[in-house]
Amino acid sequence: MNTKLSRRHMLALAAASALGGVPALAQGSRPVRLVVPFPAGGTADILPRILADKARAAFPAGIIVDNKAGAGGNIGADYVSRADPDGSVFLISPPGPIAINNHLYRSLTFDPTKFEPVTVVATVPNVLDVRKDFPARTLAEFIAYAKANPGKVTYASQGYGSTSHLTAALFMQITGTEMVHVPYKGTAPALVDIVGGVVDVFFDNLSSSLNFHQTDKLRILAVADKTRAQQLPQVPTFVESGLPNMVAVTFFTMVAPPGTPKGVIDHAYGAFSSALKQPDVQKRFADQGATPAGWTPARTAEFIRQESTRWARVIKTADVKVD
Repeated sequence: MNTKLSRRHMLALAAASALGGVPALAQGSRPVRLVVPFPAGGTADILPRILADKARAAFPAGIIVDNKAGAGGNIGADYVSRADPDGSVFLISPPGPIAINNHLYRSLTFDPTKFEPVTVVATVPNVLDVRKDFPARTLAEFIAYAKANPGKVTYASQGYGSTSHLTAALFMQITGTEMVHVPYKGTAPALVDIVGGVVDVFFDNLSSSLNFHQTDKLRILAVADKTRAQQLPQVPTFVESGLPNMVAVTFFTMVAPPGTPKGVIDHAYGAFSSALKQPDVQKRFADQGATPAGWTPARTAEFIRQESTRWARVIKTADVKVD
């Protein structure tokens, strides 16, 4: 018998049987590790830390946020995919390694469809940023300008295959426009250059761009969600502007290693979804431009499947590949 598989199986059985399905670690055996597959400091890191602070009471041994960045989130995701399914390790991640990278990369060292969904922690809509002196001041004007100047408008992204890149690809597919891609290594340098007027456009998430919009360093023309953002009630959505399929929401999902027992999943879901309902957590999330979710594991699984299918179509149409 395979030693690793045997050990994983025994750990899973132990976790499932402890306290009628509540994981052994809930009794205080060792801390929970929330793996964030991106560097510290961004929204992907800030939201799990807010959540961890509030959920610690449910895990007597504590909660640690562990940043394992690299390869578009794949390094951290691979780590969690190999972790023991005993409830001591979870992945909290934006869409990349959960629903997008398996369509982008020629090969991965993990199968994202094997993760056990726990909950969607929060959603953050993507927004259309333009440099502060861009000639278009509305979405309609921007589309008209892009159509009249094919191949002349430049758009920044967080890198090839990132949500900002794919959101721009979706926009061009829907509107029939053609813009020039300028990839960066992350959100921060892209924001620096759009604020500095080096690039024209950036399909960023609301969390990162909100302050720059509010301080007139760039302008947000539209929100890629079904409803207006609470933080920007005056900015229309693409949907209400006549582009019903232009919805691109960054979601932050918690998943567990493959084979994690239902009892472990249920305990984690109960603890973290309860934390997400607390008013102070909701306020702190709102300050980041994020809407707390706390969806059930079943709803989370279906949402991930839908997002994966949708982005696979965008990637195939745009012929985006990452080696």
